[in-house]
Amino acid sequence: MRECKELNTMLLRGARLGQISKDVLEFISSREADQWIFEADLLVDRAHLVMLKERGLISSEDFSEIVEALGKIVESKLGEGEDVHEAIEAELISKIGTVGGRMHTGRSRNDEVATCIRIALRDQVLSLMEELCVLAQVLVKRSEENTETIVPGFTHLQHAQPTTLAHHFLAHADAFFRDFDRLKDAYPRVNLSPLGAAAFASTGFDIDRERTAELLGFGGLVENSMDAVSTRDFILEVMSDLAILMTNLSRLAEEIILWSTSEFGYLEIDDLFASTSSIMPQKKNPDTSELVRGKTGSVIGSLVSALAICKALPMSYNRDLQEVTPNLWRSVSLSRSAVRIMAGCIDSARVNLDHLEISASAGFSTATEIADSLVRVTGIPFRTAHQIVGALAAMGEDPTMEDLDSAAQRVAKITPSKMGFTNKMLDTALDPKKNVALRDRTGGPAPSETRRMVQARFTKVEGNERLVRVMQNKVDLALESLKDMR
Repeated sequence: MRECKELNTMLLRGARLGQISKDVLEFISSREADQWIFEADLLVDRAHLVMLKERGLISSEDFSEIVEALGKIVESKLGEGEDVHEAIEAELISKIGTVGGRMHTGRSRNDEVATCIRIALRDQVLSLMEELCVLAQVLVKRSEENTETIVPGFTHLQHAQPTTLAHHFLAHADAFFRDFDRLKDAYPRVNLSPLGAAAFASTGFDIDRERTAELLGFGGLVENSMDAVSTRDFILEVMSDLAILMTNLSRLAEEIILWSTSEFGYLEIDDLFASTSSIMPQKKNPDTSELVRGKTGSVIGSLVSALAICKALPMSYNRDLQEVTPNLWRSVSLSRSAVRIMAGCIDSARVNLDHLEISASAGFSTATEIADSLVRVTGIPFRTAHQIVGALAAMGEDPTMEDLDSAAQRVAKITPSKMGFTNKMLDTALDPKKNVALRDRTGGPAPSETRRMVQARFTKVEGNERLVRVMQNKVDLALESLKDMR
């Protein structure tokens, strides 16, 4: 046991540097973050070994012995080491002796870690894309249920114009569709293999980089060996996408928080997504939504940290890059959990339909339609109509035809009732439901248009789910074939 521990500590230091103190080892270690890439490391080891055997760089006997030993390595039983790569190799050598040292032929920790990060990250990206499909599906489903539900629309958090709950939920869904598309666009740049770049200057061994890329399910190579080991722009790209995603989630979370207050009273979140007070027994607090809002700051902070670490690094590999990955995994973990939480929260929320409908007409929210109707019926310029209705709004929220005529006389010296504008037209303009029904142009809140958008979004969700399955299957088929190689 003592010999094994010494091997694990000394593997990369050897005769050149000698022993290392516990404080220094802890300072330079990446083992906590490396939990994310343990399985990826074993895959990279296996693919590299297959390629070495096929190129005649190791014997079939050594290949079989090393692969069999790798299959028995358990993360929880690894000894000490600067990182998971050293720990695995040290454990391998402790099991089968010096033949285990052949595994590292023609590669470096630099290309190895870059490859492992990309493998682990592509899995996380695909899983997150799948979870975004669930969130979008929930929002579209709630939209389908509420195409006729009239709700207040806001600008500046003030009542603006009536809309439908379907229109509102679809607006959030479309933001998450774009988040999906950003990850989809980033994926091909993540799914490239740096393996075979070695430290940065390639290797004199007759390796086959295309073969290891194929075995690991990559879509191609990061060709330049210096770029391959030193770039982390694929991480920065994904983290930027995550920061945007979390910002969109935070907007939805903020509305859940506001809408569930007594002042708004538009919805009630399910007990599963709430907590209570330690002192005030009546409280039902939207803690999960508040944490989504708060964790957004953590994800944005992680992106800024990663950008700051990478901003002035010379070519090629620098140990500073080790500090990027904990920020990546934190961002991934927070973003994925936030997507799942918000999907469940929206799916289970109870909407106060009656209160929403009453609130939809508050704040003279139909004023814009009165102005529009005046333009359509009387032919006056919109700016004139805007001024008339502005004066009308100052008189109160329930105007009569006499009020409209009076305001028009003061502002524009005209009388709408004598220009063909009737009480019925005014009543129609003041009715939130009729107001919304008129807005049936592309993307508008009219029930007929939101029903069309709902069906289009269901189709989009299905297409996105299908795409994720295709992308995942390509990876799975490659890795299944790799695992079967003996």
